[in-house]
Amino acid sequence: MARVFAVGLALHGLIHLLGVAKGFGLAALPQLTQPISRSMGVVWLAAGLLFVASAVALAMSSRWWWLIAACAFVVSMVAIVPSWSDAKAGAAVNVVVLAGVVFGALASGPGSLLWVYERDVTQRLARTGAPAAILGDADLAHLPVPVQRYLRTVGVVGQPRVRNFRVLMHGRIRSGRDAAWMPFTAEQHNTVGDAARLFYMRASMSLVPVQVLHRYADGEASMRVKAAALVPVADMSGAAMTQAETVTLLNDMCIMAPATLIDSAITWEDIDARTARATFTNAGHTIHADLVFNDAGELVDFVSDERLKASADGRTLTPARWSTPVGGYRQFGPVHLVSRGEGRWHEDGSDYAYLELEITGVQYNVERQ
Repeated sequence: MARVFAVGLALHGLIHLLGVAKGFGLAALPQLTQPISRSMGVVWLAAGLLFVASAVALAMSSRWWWLIAACAFVVSMVAIVPSWSDAKAGAAVNVVVLAGVVFGALASGPGSLLWVYERDVTQRLARTGAPAAILGDADLAHLPVPVQRYLRTVGVVGQPRVRNFRVLMHGRIRSGRDAAWMPFTAEQHNTVGDAARLFYMRASMSLVPVQVLHRYADGEASMRVKAAALVPVADMSGAAMTQAETVTLLNDMCIMAPATLIDSAITWEDIDARTARATFTNAGHTIHADLVFNDAGELVDFVSDERLKASADGRTLTPARWSTPVGGYRQFGPVHLVSRGEGRWHEDGSDYAYLELEITGVQYNVERQ
């Protein structure tokens, strides 16, 4: 949808060149009956350039594209009004542009979920401490054998310990077994020690854009969902939400930042040669999960009964078994990590995937933005 709108902005901008041609006498345009002076030709040119600039900014995912488009709207109307009989159709297009500008401001401007996410990320990265020490073999000694093997397999030994990490991903998600899938793109920042998980997602539901913000910080978790950047769909917080997100926090550590599994907040229990149980405590919440590994030493599944399943309307949380089968290991910089995974709910004697994702980028120890 953003690309389509960007193309529309660019085309609308190019149409403004007709006013430039009329004003500077560059072409005979009998369909434009009203005279256009050279000075107004400059105004038409400015409007056209601003529309094209806003299209480029939108195509490049600049969060401020809407501000450029708002300037284009104003300048365009200044040009259109004196030539109203010829250019009133352009004013109708400008109404559509204005609607897009309003959406853009709500979606990425001050007070938006994206703005809250970026503010929190900046604040968390500002707390990053001294350069991380190197993780050595001795740091793995207290871990169960399959966990030790996993950390060596993915290549974290000899690398700096992880203080924070950033992950990019895309995929599709749905609210229930029979619900329609929604494509999404997402990014998240996690910090270690002063544990935080900040997750921002853009999805599309029947062509309606949806924004989602998961925030786990200062020992509390929340989830906010908006449709079209304006209509609240869900706003959840409280102890149950924090417990659920504590499971997700551990899952992130296992899959996206295995080096963090040496953390003293995790205690371990050997199950068998390919399974270990983790007990993770943070901010007064303790959760448990079983990690399953294959013969190559790779993590292939994560299972917990304490994740809690949100209702379709996002208002309640109920217990259900949650698992995240993963695979597609590949290199992300110096480490060999999962690139594909699912989120699965197990209930009523069966299970189904509600989430399918592909990880496209992982960065560790990100510097302050």
